[in-house]
Amino acid sequence: MSNTGKHILGSVARTLLAVTFIFSGFVKAVDPLGTVYKIEDYLKAFGGWFTDLLPLAGIAAVCLILVEWLLGWAMLCNVRTRWTSWLALAFYLVMTPLTLWIALTNPVTDCGCFGDALVLTNWQTYWKNIVLLALCVVLLCTHRAIPPLFSWWAELGIALFALITGGLIMGYSYTHLPPLDFRPYKIGNNIPELMEIPEDAEPDVYETTLIYAKDGVEQEFTLENYPKGNPEWTFVDQRSVLIRKGYEAPIHDFEILTMDFEDITYDILESETPVTLVTMYDLKKTDRKQAAKLRALWNACWDKGEQCYFLTGSGEEEIYAFAEEFGWSMEEAESVFCTIDPVTLKTIVRANPGVFVVQNGIIIDKYNINQKTNF
Repeated sequence: MSNTGKHILGSVARTLLAVTFIFSGFVKAVDPLGTVYKIEDYLKAFGGWFTDLLPLAGIAAVCLILVEWLLGWAMLCNVRTRWTSWLALAFYLVMTPLTLWIALTNPVTDCGCFGDALVLTNWQTYWKNIVLLALCVVLLCTHRAIPPLFSWWAELGIALFALITGGLIMGYSYTHLPPLDFRPYKIGNNIPELMEIPEDAEPDVYETTLIYAKDGVEQEFTLENYPKGNPEWTFVDQRSVLIRKGYEAPIHDFEILTMDFEDITYDILESETPVTLVTMYDLKKTDRKQAAKLRALWNACWDKGEQCYFLTGSGEEEIYAFAEEFGWSMEEAESVFCTIDPVTLKTIVRANPGVFVVQNGIIIDKYNINQKTNF
């Protein structure tokens, strides 16, 4: 291949890789807590000694975001193409086998490689990585035909720009909320509408296996051929395996229960006055400095004649201990604290504590309580 052909081929590979890295790094940077949660999901799925690494998930998230963001800008500006092509190749030599294992075993529902902005299945992620790995090889083989565009000092400036902007985006998104919300709980969304399942929606499809025994020998049957009513066979077990995922509503785990297990979900969603909901998915991990503001928030809501509830995924003992720590009586705790799935709380607001306000089922406001100095 001529030098011109190598230059064109290498430039195309470099640009595609650059755009992928920048996009991946950006959507993670605007939602750093989401990246932390996904890494925690991976570590829990791996099990064993990997769970000991959970405290390092935050550091791992920051490093991953900065590596992708920096690599993307370096490739886009043709900074040290030989180095960046080797780094990109090493990156995908790790990620490709990992995503193959994930596709085969399905320990998590999606890889999270593009955050919530673009959700891929595990197999789609694997084949995407195969393509990107091939592009890395192409770039490595053609990088000599791509001359540098900038001086050494300019390249250093580009690297510093990438690191500083990446850090600023993450810092703002962490102390406030993601400036771009790709989740179903963004401001303006109608929760009840997003919980609806269309009448013509395709249901989940399961394959059911029935196990019966005869004369001490077990045999597997389907629902079509099992020995129904035959006294010679004794039922042993039943297994159901999901073979095709059906329609799933964008919001499907939104159920609010009081501490007496009363479902008040639609009492809140149908309220014509604003209802303020504070999210604390794990009370042990809740920021104590920010939690000290909750009494003032609760008082401000009730002074306006509005309801205010604290939503958590923690258990009863943790709720009472938390309430006592901040001067709430047991009776007050039982009237203000409600339980909801912690994963749902992590999805609604990327803060602990975070706040969202609902009126007529519509989310009219969301914020990190860290942003508020008074109520």
